[in-house]
Amino acid sequence: MPTMGKLVAAVLFGALAWYVSQLCIPIFPEGTMPTFWTGINTGFGILMGWVVAGKRAGMGLNAALSYGVTTAAAIIFWALFGNSAVEMVERSLDKRYDGPVEAVVSIFEIGVETGQMLATAEVLGALFIGSIIAALIVEFVGKRAS
Repeated sequence: MPTMGKLVAAVLFGALAWYVSQLCIPIFPEGTMPTFWTGINTGFGILMGWVVAGKRAGMGLNAALSYGVTTAAAIIFWALFGNSAVEMVERSLDKRYDGPVEAVVSIFEIGVETGQMLATAEVLGALFIGSIIAALIVEFVGKRAS
């Protein structure tokens, strides 16, 4: 059921995912940025904001800190998985894999490589500090709107 907390969470975490995606763009080597990087990340930010943070809005400040960090971790996981899957499909269309198992395994390899490359203090700091601030706002709205 839609609530104001879920809506605010979706908007804030979507905006946070977009911002962090923009921070990541200069880190990629020339010509290697994933095709739909910002769109996929923003979409997962909106979805995880709605599902993870929005569902828990109004549970208290300690819970807000917890679900803020949980939402950030969920965004990281799903964004890396989604972008890796798109990259795998692009590589498979170039016939780089010998079989389907190799292609599926490469999703996780691509995700780990991308995650290691982007695990900088600037990116992780912006994501986790932003997620805590967003969660506190979601908590405030969740308390007032319910």
